[in-house]
Amino acid sequence: MDTGTFRGLITLVLIVAFLGIVVWAYSRRRREDFDEAANLPFADDESERDDKEQP
Repeated sequence: MDTGTFRGLITLVLIVAFLGIVVWAYSRRRREDFDEAANLPFADDESERDDKEQP
């Protein structure tokens, strides 16, 4: 196996891995988890406000 073939195989493996990650990230089953993670910074602010309002 020469260097060109090896580099081509590595490139193919990396492209397949990248496409797998893209499919995983944009799948409908993951949407709820990512939406929850996106709102985590705001959830901390709300809990702090609730703590301050209670005597």
